Amino acid sequence: MRFLLEPLVGGLTALIVFIALSTPLIVVGMIYYYKKRLEHKQIMAAIEKGTPLSELRPPKPVGLLWIKYLTMGIALLIIGIGFGLMRLNICTSGGTMLFIAFVIAAIGIAWLIRGLLYRKYQPQIQPSSKNNPVENKLT
Repeated sequence: MRFLLEPLVGGLTALIVFIALSTPLIVVGMIYYYKKRLEHKQIMAAIEKGTPLSELRPPKPVGLLWIKYLTMGIALLIIGIGFGLMRLNICTSGGTMLFIAFVIAAIGIAWLIRGLLYRKYQPQIQPSSKNNPVENKLT
């Protein structure tokens, strides 16, 4: 009897773990879907009223994207190094953890390079003298 229940318990355990891991993805997907659906209804209602499309969506804020990319790259690189060190401490065999650490660190390096390139080639924003109170006092 014991031999009959072991595969069943193992299968149920795997099912519970799979459901637990997939639940956040399902919730995020549903939130995204309903958000897009509401946005679509708002746009259609505005079009029916005759509102121009340029007034419906505000322009995207232009900021320093390179800071976001650089921060994300550093974070992923640190997480990848942490996974690599954890692999050395926890298990002595098996390259799965090392592979995951390598992939995360490589993605982090890619984000770092992207941030540095954005920093180098992003147009520089010059401060205007009209909005700068220090320059206005000097003139």
